[in-house]
This record gives sequence, C-alpha cells and structure tokens, in this order.
Amino acid sequence: MVEEKKKVVALLSGGLDSQLAVKMMQKQGFEVSAVAIKTPFCDFDCGRGCGFEIRERADDLNVNLKTVYLGDEYIEMLKHPKHGIGAGFNPCVDCRTMMFDAAKKHMEEIGAEFIISGEVLGQRPMSQHAPSLATIEKESNLNGKIVRPLSAGLLPPTDAEKSGLIKRENLGMIKGRQRKIQIQMAKEYGIENPPNAGGGCLLTEPQFGIKAKDLFDHIETPTINEIDLLKIGRHFRLDEETKFVIGRNKDENEMIKALALPGDILLEAKDYVGPIAILRGNNAKLHVDFGSAVTLRYSDAPKTEKNIVSIKNGDSTDEISVECAEEQSYVKFRM
Repeated sequence: MVEEKKKVVALLSGGLDSQLAVKMMQKQGFEVSAVAIKTPFCDFDCGRGCGFEIRERADDLNVNLKTVYLGDEYIEMLKHPKHGIGAGFNPCVDCRTMMFDAAKKHMEEIGAEFIISGEVLGQRPMSQHAPSLATIEKESNLNGKIVRPLSAGLLPPTDAEKSGLIKRENLGMIKGRQRKIQIQMAKEYGIENPPNAGGGCLLTEPQFGIKAKDLFDHIETPTINEIDLLKIGRHFRLDEETKFVIGRNKDENEMIKALALPGDILLEAKDYVGPIAILRGNNAKLHVDFGSAVTLRYSDAPKTEKNIVSIKNGDSTDEISVECAEEQSYVKFRM
C-alpha cells in the first residue's frame, strides 16, 4: 500500500517566497493545499506584484487553490487595529492574524498537519520580526502550528519539528531583505520569471494611507464603494462632510461614473477634453461652483476665460459658466 501523504496548508500570495515555501514542503513529501486571501485593499488579480496571476502560480505549483475574501470583517478590524498601523495605514499584524485564521479553518476542514507561509524573518519591519511572528501565532490560536520554511532554522521549533514530521536540517535560515538566496532557490526549483519583491497591499503605500486614514476619520464604517473610490483619482477634502475626486485619465473617468451613487454630483467640462470629477457628501451642493472651477482647470479649456461645466446630479443635468480655478485656491485641500 502507498502511504497517504501528510497534508499542509500554504498561505499563497503569488510572490516568490510563498512559492518557495510550497516547493520546500513538496520536496519533503507533503501534499500542499493553498489558500489565497483577498481584501478590499489587496486584490490578488490586480497585477501589483503580490499575487499577480495567482491561479496560474497555483497551477504551476500543482496545488489546489481556495480563495477567501475578507470584506466587512476586514473593514471592522481596520477601524481599530489591536496592534496598530505601519508607515502607511497598514495593520500588518492584525491583517496576518486574520489571514492565518482563514488558513486555520481550511487546515481543519482538510485535516492538514500545519500551515506554512513564505514569511522571512526580518524582511518586513512590522510583521516579520520575531516578536510579531509570535504575536500572530498567539492571536490566531496557532501556537506551534505555523511553519515558515525559509526562516524556520532561525525560529523556535514548531510542533511539526518536535514530532519529527519535519527536520531542522531541511529548513531555511534566510533573514533580512536580501533576495540572493531566494533567486538561487528559484533556479534550483525551476521557477521561471520569479516575481519581484514587493507587496500588493495598497495600505502599505504612504500616499494611499493618507487617503485611507482620512476616509476612516470621517466615515464610521466605510463601504466597499468608498474604498474603491480611494483607489483612483486626485483626492480633495473640502470640509468635514465633503470629498472631491478628479479623474486622471479616461479609465478613471469611467470608474468614477460607475461608482457614482444617488446624491453624488458629477462635473465635466462641456466643450473640452478633461476629467470627470465627483463631489460626495452632505455639503456637496455647497461646493459645486468651486468644484466646477477646479474641474475646468484640469481640462484642456483655456485658463484665461470662462467656460461651461456640465453638472449631473441624479437624473438632472445643469450647466454653469465658470473661470478656471487658481492653483493656490485648491492645492491646500488635496491629499
């Protein structure tokens, strides 16, 4: 009789490190099942580097892939992250805890022995130093059940090592942000065109973090629509009740139109190529003249004469004649 392979669950981001972790476990005879996590701020199909073409990566690795979306619960966590935020608006410790909790559920469903991830000791400043790794295990009730193959030789023994399922001599001792060892391992495992380092989570980007913090400061529980609007355009905070967003290209203009809700006001230069802008909030109507002038400023309209801006509010469309705004009048509101 052929002995059934022991099962493990991998948190798969699509990045090189998580692929290498899978390969290391497969080499040691484990059957690997992967879990990929999506959040409102990290979409693994977005092509940002973290999880680009993740389904193809899973196929290349010959692993089954389960995708888990953390939506409303993720937004709730982000309102008051227990372990704080990083340089952007990134709650990395709480985020990783939620990811491992999702992987734990899959581990229990399929009867796997433990969970693996591609985390490297010291690679990320907030979530991948030793105390944070320990905190994540504790918060997700996975003490001893998380194996980080690339750095496990530098970390305390897990239950799998103590029981003899894995041996320390087969575990990596990678530390820090250097990638030379991983690149060499990729060649040895036949991983072609390994992805560059770098996460796909928008919350780690300082400029996006400013916009996200502003949203959470002004909206008790932001919606997915409001979060999606954060991802496009130039953003202005006009007052405590009103946001103003201007598209930067044709695609963003179309997205702004698609995201518009009842009560939102859309602005567009009538006779010239330019952006579509959106006013959103209880005081939106108070800012129509100003928003129209700024919208005209970003269009191809001459800057020295009045021109027409189209104003769409629900089913009604009006027009207003305004002069282009002076830069000093609006730059102070930009985030």
